[in-house]
Amino acid sequence: MKRLMPTLLVSGALLIGAGTAQAALPDAATLYKNPQCGCCDEYARQLEALGVEVAIVDDVPIGQVKERVGLPYGLGSCHTIEMGGYVIEGHVPFAAVERLFEEQPDTDGIGLAGMPIGTPGMPGPKQDDWNVYQFRAGEAQPYMTL
Repeated sequence: MKRLMPTLLVSGALLIGAGTAQAALPDAATLYKNPQCGCCDEYARQLEALGVEVAIVDDVPIGQVKERVGLPYGLGSCHTIEMGGYVIEGHVPFAAVERLFEEQPDTDGIGLAGMPIGTPGMPGPKQDDWNVYQFRAGEAQPYMTL
């Protein structure tokens, strides 16, 4: 019993820590994409694994969605997510998404331009730094580099 107690305490602490890391994420999200894009579906599956229910919308013009949410020109990706009052553009790593909801900055959202290899939903190993930006009213500025 003496050896079991430290194991139980460590296990409990790890479970509490894991729950805390994901507790800041909203329960639901809407992901807008083109019908043919499979990497967007994979991003949605990975987001669902974090406990977020994802509604996929693939029957609206994605360019109109990007314009409506105020995405800065030239910084788009293959999908746009609305979640918890923010916009997440593209294959943003979940560390940045979690930070967004933990800090709740005064911004419209965050994004990662293009479709970088190794990001959630994109196959392959990471090759370069990922420069996540934040945006407000169509203007971008750096948010974090991973």
